[in-house]
Amino acid sequence: MEEKQRVIALGFFDGVHIGHGELLKRTKQRAAERGAMPSVLSFDVHPDTLVFGKEVPLINSAIGREEIIRRCYGIDNVVFIHFSPYVMHMDWRDFLDSLVQDLQVCAIVVGHDFCFGYKGLGNAERLREYCAEHDLGCDVIPPVMLDGQIVSSTRIRELISSGQIEEANRWLGHPHTLSDTVHSGYHLGRKLGTPTINMFFPQGVVVPKHGVYASKVYLDGGASYIAVTNVGVRPTVSDDDRVSVESHLLDYSGNLYGRQARVEFYAFLRGESKFESYEALSEQIHRDAETARAYFAAKA
Repeated sequence: MEEKQRVIALGFFDGVHIGHGELLKRTKQRAAERGAMPSVLSFDVHPDTLVFGKEVPLINSAIGREEIIRRCYGIDNVVFIHFSPYVMHMDWRDFLDSLVQDLQVCAIVVGHDFCFGYKGLGNAERLREYCAEHDLGCDVIPPVMLDGQIVSSTRIRELISSGQIEEANRWLGHPHTLSDTVHSGYHLGRKLGTPTINMFFPQGVVVPKHGVYASKVYLDGGASYIAVTNVGVRPTVSDDDRVSVESHLLDYSGNLYGRQARVEFYAFLRGESKFESYEALSEQIHRDAETARAYFAAKA
């Protein structure tokens, strides 16, 4: 049986923000018109890591990007290429030739500033010419603007780092998320009557400003709960400097260790603090919980 052709969106898609969303929606549209499979091609590590020799703090891991693309835009076919020195040195035409042949590509969708191939010599204009020569569809999506600025992952990283999570979510078009396995912790929250689930940001991912957030937690079975989530180093209970993500789920009791969960961040409530006692910490968590309830009630 012949493999179904693909309409493919090319890009890194960090954060999968509203600018990326225009590419993904156009990809689905073109695939429907052609009876093809909507697909996304991305890289596992940011190209700047090799090209410029610098680490780029990311909004999401590769797995996180794939999850958002599937959940928010309904594209299930997401392909990752390892960005290696070999890929970095590929001629832009060779890159497209291998892509079209290996993935049965019939049309390509990119953003206006997408560059590819050795030294970034492949660009939107050359892609248009290549697609015309090879009878392939081609869409180049213009910049998406918000408040007079081009929507960019760089701007969103700044917003997340500074705790401006509501503004970051406006640029993302969806809540900023962390998906992880629930880890065993100190079990102190359970003793205080405020049990928490413990998660960690993947290495290389932007950590939001340390503090407490109004959040929602989605469990692998589909259930969701309002929560308060602390991002930080837990100064009241630990001298460890590893950043953890602890969420107290309102109106939930049970053991979630080893389960998959997704935290969605909605609003920064307060900075992380060191409390005089565990009892003072517990009282503050209860106050945070009521603040979170009020926040979501006002949004309803």
